[in-house]
Amino acid sequence: MSSPTVSVVMSVYNGADLLAESIESVLDQEGVDLELVVVDDGSTDATAGILDAYAARDRRVRVFHQENTGLTRALIRGCNEAQGHYIARQDCGDVSLPDRLARQTQALDIDPRLSFVSCWTEFIGPEREFIRLEQGSRPAPTPCGIIDQESPTLVRTGPSCHPSVMFRRSHYEQTGGYQASFHFGQDWDLWYRLAQVGLFQMLEAPLYQARLLPGSVSARNRPLQQELARLAREALRLRLAGKSDEPALEAAARILPEPQGTGDKDSRRADWLYFIGEGLRRNGDRRALRYFREALSENHFYVKAWLRLVQTLAGTVPAPKNRQNT
Repeated sequence: MSSPTVSVVMSVYNGADLLAESIESVLDQEGVDLELVVVDDGSTDATAGILDAYAARDRRVRVFHQENTGLTRALIRGCNEAQGHYIARQDCGDVSLPDRLARQTQALDIDPRLSFVSCWTEFIGPEREFIRLEQGSRPAPTPCGIIDQESPTLVRTGPSCHPSVMFRRSHYEQTGGYQASFHFGQDWDLWYRLAQVGLFQMLEAPLYQARLLPGSVSARNRPLQQELARLAREALRLRLAGKSDEPALEAAARILPEPQGTGDKDSRRADWLYFIGEGLRRNGDRRALRYFREALSENHFYVKAWLRLVQTLAGTVPAPKNRQNT
């Protein structure tokens, strides 16, 4: 059997409740020859059974079960198993909207210099409530180089979110791919590497929906992710100067994610619930009330959540925004 054009790579850990929606959004894509490579990263819920059922009835689905290693190592395995010319990312709980894969594939087909392509991302709440539209920091409607050594971030623009991206597998392999040193926050290190060997393009259409969940790794580890982003930039600076990036990678390897149930988890969960609620409030969506109340159940002394709750109850919410202009 010939290799597919696109390998969609997903890592899942205890994602049974949202898994089917994400898988269906990939398998329903039209106009592209694809495979879905899913790494079950040691799930203890019903994830394994759901994945095996999909694999049994759809030959495009390839499942790999393993002990829990964390997202980065699971993605490394998934990309190593990928057989496609291009690799697209997908997260459990997220949705690839119609034509996402076909349009990203077309962009990569047109220009062989293009290393990776993203699209606008709609960030949604746990129940698919629209929160905001992310279009990237600067427009990149055509393939362009994005490294800018004068910029604090060393790039002019970049992807709207990690799983919105499709990249050329040959360039991924050329750059060394995801680095195991980054236990999480691994995406920007890869974007910097890809930007060194090729061009980037942002498709100016909302083709991906990323679900924001209070218990996610991002929600629990935001300060650590910021430090990892700094180290990814430092690694790039070293490479641009013709030096080894090992010092930055070694420093990154020492940063481990906080497991669930440790640290000031109530405060961080409250912050994330507030973040979702405030996004909804700014859209004039009264479903924000639910998230402010949940934030207060986690932290009774959350002053900002009390203020926003009262404002929402009083009806002092902004007029709803158009999704394309959020």
